[in-house]
Amino acid sequence: MPGRNKEVEDEVMAWISNVLGEKLPPGNPDDVLKDGVILCNLMNKLSPGSVKKIQTSGGSFKLMENIQRFQQAVKAYGLPQEEIFQTADLFEKRNIPQVFLSLYALGRQTQKHPEWTGPTLGPKMAEAQKKEWDEEQQRLLRDGQIGLQMGYNKGANQAGQGAFGNTRHM
Repeated sequence: MPGRNKEVEDEVMAWISNVLGEKLPPGNPDDVLKDGVILCNLMNKLSPGSVKKIQTSGGSFKLMENIQRFQQAVKAYGLPQEEIFQTADLFEKRNIPQVFLSLYALGRQTQKHPEWTGPTLGPKMAEAQKKEWDEEQQRLLRDGQIGLQMGYNKGANQAGQGAFGNTRHM
């Protein structure tokens, strides 16, 4: 598990504050985000109506539902499943760095949404540059390589290197 990065946490919290247009409550960032209310409001700013119901009070399970609704909304927004934190990572503080990496990825994902004109987070996303090669260019690229550049190694192989599970003999 990676260690906490105070700079990333501060940058993400400042971005959330800018998107929401309001100052966030003071305190530890994981405690501020723990109930999921701010996260749900954030998603509704990025994509209006993406989180329909936000629980502002109640037991732990009610508040955990906010985080689950946020996770569903970010997935629908286009964030890959691998980059979305687990509910327990935030609510039980199991993996806070992953929470902030997910939020950073969400801030980066806003660049792919032309309808969003507010603040973004992170470096500019790369755009695909499709190359079109005609037959002649492909032939020159393929046949222009000298055979010795393909890794000639005078018959060397890995014989005697041992197999998986064997110990090293010294």
